[in-house]
Amino acid sequence: MRYFLRRIGFLLFTAWAALTINFILPHMMPGNPAQVMLAKFQGRLSPQALDALTKAFGLNTDKSLFVQYIDYWKRILTGDFGISLTYYPSRVIDVLAESVPWTLGLVGCATIIAFTLGTLLGIFSAWRRNSALADALVPVALFFNSIPYFWLSLLILYLFAYHLGWFPLAGGYNIYSMATGIALLPSIVHHGVLPLSTIVITALGGWLLTMRNNMISVRADDYVAFAHAKGLPDREIKYRYAARNAILPSITGFSMSLGFVIGGSLLTEVVFSYPGLGYILYQAVTSLDYPLMQAIFLFISLGVLIANFFTDMIYALLDPRVRDGGV
Repeated sequence: MRYFLRRIGFLLFTAWAALTINFILPHMMPGNPAQVMLAKFQGRLSPQALDALTKAFGLNTDKSLFVQYIDYWKRILTGDFGISLTYYPSRVIDVLAESVPWTLGLVGCATIIAFTLGTLLGIFSAWRRNSALADALVPVALFFNSIPYFWLSLLILYLFAYHLGWFPLAGGYNIYSMATGIALLPSIVHHGVLPLSTIVITALGGWLLTMRNNMISVRADDYVAFAHAKGLPDREIKYRYAARNAILPSITGFSMSLGFVIGGSLLTEVVFSYPGLGYILYQAVTSLDYPLMQAIFLFISLGVLIANFFTDMIYALLDPRVRDGGV
């Protein structure tokens, strides 16, 4: 119980720190969002209209930073993130409601596929070490793991979408299609193949190398040698004894790498003009849309923290030594 209380306390403190940084960073950016909105109307707004616009968006610089910070927490607790400058007059919460499912679907599917394939290939590479195929996986994994997301996105987009024409160049679905609901799923899958493949290919190498190193370390343990001496089947030793213990550090790495995967997916969405958080974040940054930027950072920060919390809980259930203070 003490372990779970410590993790909950750490989650709350980290969430407070992340949300505070989320408030400070946008306010350190140069420029005035209201001036950006004024430029869009090419000076057709009067100073009185500009002042009203500034107050409507919660960007009133007459308030002190501390008062703005208190108002910021009030908005978070009430779920009122204001109005988006980029998608005016839409509310920020409505913009997020449209884009969050796209990112969740993309990141969720890519993470599960990359983790599963990387783990299985890592087990194979370690168990069949010194074979040509198993050893060839290591440099290939290192190569793809070192490629930046945006560079691979541009390469895949040019080759498979522009040059070969197998997949669409941009978007999340066919905007000219009259299909709705489940009938739209084939179009969504078709548009999501390239961004999904980019994230999977880039993240796959890290999981493979991590699991391979863990398996090699576990193979040298006494209980594995004892299982061989008992004459147990090789498949049973590999999965029931070796892989079961070797996967524990990978679970911890899963939560730690989730932030990198999300960051890479944001860049990927920009390249493919995928209608997720990354694409609207790019537009929010270029427009100095404080309310939208803060809401996106809030969602990403809380999402990563909650995922880390549940990973710690799962790890404690799998390894009792963690919650008992043994490790």
